[in-house]
Amino acid sequence: MRVIGISPLDQDSTVCLVEDGDIIAAIGEERFSREKQHEGFPYLTLQYLFEHYSLTPESIDRVVYSFFDASKERDLMFRAKYLYDEQAKCTDFGKVFSAFRNLPPVPKKIYNILGVAESKLRIRKGWGKEVFYKVASQVDFVGRKIHEKNLTDGLKGAAADHQYWQEELLKGLDKFNIQNKLIRYEHHMCHAANAYYTSSFDDALIVTLDGYGSGLAGSISVGHNGQIERIHALYYPASLGEFYERVTSSLGFRPGRHEGKIVGLAAYGDPKLLSDTVRSFFDVSEGDVYYKLPRNRFFSRYLASCYAKPEVAAAYQEVLEQVICEYVSYYVRQTGLANVVLSGGVVANVKANQRIFEIPGVKKIFVHPGMGDGGCSVGAALLHVANRIGLHPSPIKDVYLGPEYTDKEIEQALRDEGLSFEKPLNLEKRIAELLTSGKIVAHFNGRMEYGPRALGNRTIMYHAKDPDVNLWLNTQLGRTEFMPFAPATLYEERERCYKNIQGAEHTAQFMTITFDCTDFMLEHCPAAVHVDGTARPQLVAQEANPRFYNIIKEYHKLTGNPSIINTSFNMHEEPIVCTPKDAVRAFVLGNLHYLAIGNYLVAGSKMFTI
Repeated sequence: MRVIGISPLDQDSTVCLVEDGDIIAAIGEERFSREKQHEGFPYLTLQYLFEHYSLTPESIDRVVYSFFDASKERDLMFRAKYLYDEQAKCTDFGKVFSAFRNLPPVPKKIYNILGVAESKLRIRKGWGKEVFYKVASQVDFVGRKIHEKNLTDGLKGAAADHQYWQEELLKGLDKFNIQNKLIRYEHHMCHAANAYYTSSFDDALIVTLDGYGSGLAGSISVGHNGQIERIHALYYPASLGEFYERVTSSLGFRPGRHEGKIVGLAAYGDPKLLSDTVRSFFDVSEGDVYYKLPRNRFFSRYLASCYAKPEVAAAYQEVLEQVICEYVSYYVRQTGLANVVLSGGVVANVKANQRIFEIPGVKKIFVHPGMGDGGCSVGAALLHVANRIGLHPSPIKDVYLGPEYTDKEIEQALRDEGLSFEKPLNLEKRIAELLTSGKIVAHFNGRMEYGPRALGNRTIMYHAKDPDVNLWLNTQLGRTEFMPFAPATLYEERERCYKNIQGAEHTAQFMTITFDCTDFMLEHCPAAVHVDGTARPQLVAQEANPRFYNIIKEYHKLTGNPSIINTSFNMHEEPIVCTPKDAVRAFVLGNLHYLAIGNYLVAGSKMFTI
């Protein structure tokens, strides 16, 4: 059975090819279009799959999409609003407004975030706006009316968006003559399927959490013997995804793209300062979550106008972790299941994933590598196979599911740029020697990674001993980040570097969870450790990526250190590189020391000293 899966078109449009339950390819359109989190039909990716795998309309059994038709999606979202409004009739919102009328004093504090001026950590919007934020956050009648109007208007806009993207989907499929192959699936079932069927657990508690999908913002299901049974639906607008998007926007970042910056900032703030205030939004009881007044965006804006960014970020991160853990804990106790699998945009939050793993009773955890909506392409395809011919969970071995390029294509890209290159006899050892001597090496090899993380094949490498690397290398690449770079660590050295990692070894191969670091890691890899003592590793196994593994192994022989820095190979606000041409361009613009591309090594023209 050959199935094409297509993710929602509104963000990070992604296509996958699945044959009899095996993922053959999975590629985000952004990698070809060079538009970050590409919106729209994935013409370039689908064309690539047709050409590379010699597909024809007749050779494809089904095309699956991870939303229902626009009319049904509209009915589901307004049904969810009705359920929310009914519950609101017996909900006391006074606790929220009281909390915002009694805010704690603003602390006088210097944050010392490397590379960030203290003045940039505070937001001032002008007297008029700040007064309005205060009124909207403290006056019951005003605050409720804002929420009610924004919720109604937002749903009308979302219904129109579904109609627009439906027309774009049908137009795109018609161009490839596969419109008659289309089958639609419920959004959160697609998230559940990609988490469950790519895990190694036959029995698992399946948790999905995102902004919105088919009337829901989350779900709890039980996976058993290849079947998925939902046991709880978290109805929209009780959306933890939108909760975190609110603070992302209020702190001056782009929601849907920069939530990782909030995670990084949170480590510098005191979560106790505002966590009670922010927690007043939520009631969590009997396995359900109620989010009060979620469409009044001025609560978070008011906090951002009063307090430094790290304090607001810390409170939102703390409350996110609390609410998720209370929600998931209930079903861990109810089901007795010790294996938890996760998907949905919210679980891109690696710190929250660590807290879920620490829930009493949880023994093993897996986070699908393409946890955002792009991964619903894979989920929809796997769900279709499971429904038609049956499917059991099989651990995803790697995510190298994108295109790869020949030596001839690589040589042509290098010559086009006028770059000299060599072909070392032992390239892996040579790269390790360069890293040992303090050189930055961009690495391009094999098939491109699926999902948001660079995992060795489209990666920039550096040694992990320099704690200042986050500042100067991001500056060089035109990027601004508050999280440190992630470490890539030899799989067999995992317990030497990270605490309590047993049960999370599989998901840690995809950089989807943080761990507390050991004393060895703190001492020898300070560039990879955040201020709270955690790191987000990629465990590198030889069978998953022999080339990347051997580089780190050679580096380990030379230094005694089993970890190197791994950051994505891209310039600021650009997708990870896809083609040799992309790699050469980013290498030149970034003024990097070396580029290891395929079997070739290229020295940079500006060999600056660090």
